[in-house]
Amino acid sequence: MKVSVILPTYNESGNIIELLQEIITNIPENYDYELIVVDDNSPDQTYQIVKDGFSNNPNVIPIHRTEDRGLGKSIRAGIERSTGDQIIIMDTDFTHDPVEIPKLLHVGQIYDIVIGSRFSPGGRMQDRMHYISSWLYNGLLRIVLRTQVQDNLGGFFIIHASKLEELPYDLIFYGYGDYFFRLLHYAQRHNLTIVEIPANYTSRKQGSSKSNYLKMLFQYTKAMISLRFKSK
Repeated sequence: MKVSVILPTYNESGNIIELLQEIITNIPENYDYELIVVDDNSPDQTYQIVKDGFSNNPNVIPIHRTEDRGLGKSIRAGIERSTGDQIIIMDTDFTHDPVEIPKLLHVGQIYDIVIGSRFSPGGRMQDRMHYISSWLYNGLLRIVLRTQVQDNLGGFFIIHASKLEELPYDLIFYGYGDYFFRLLHYAQRHNLTIVEIPANYTSRKQGSSKSNYLKMLFQYTKAMISLRFKSK
């Protein structure tokens, strides 16, 4: 069995080497792996740091993107490059803790999609204000999109590659974190099995967040309403 871990980056030079090392440590010995770092032309040389730091490890694959950038499209680029049976998507600022990977892989043997969730029993997030605002907005998403998923914005999950290929990439992989609730929406329409397991979302170790929360709120709300009317 082989797992591909997709890691979209932008200005994560302070985190990426340690993160890759911890991911490798937490992948079970019975799995082959590839770590695909998809960098959106970071000014801080994240791509070059990965390329130089893991030049002797062919399982670490850096990709340098200079056009049509953005989180959703970076993730798609990583997926299209991947060769694993299972695919894990995770953030690169240590918000998504690599220690959760064995649980995702284990439960992923049974379900098509397994979400590392902040809001299932036992899940939590160290940034309290972010936790509360995400919990409130997830409530709105569940009402508008009529989904039973508790964490539609976490973006920390595993999916079988064969099941992912059934989904409409062009309708999912664009924008920012809104790509994730689009993916879940179309996954449910294709009758994929989805389960959430508790995960601890930690705090960023190095650098600063690139998120513009007002812009995200507008973008997510626009995407949510658009998806609701498309599904009628």
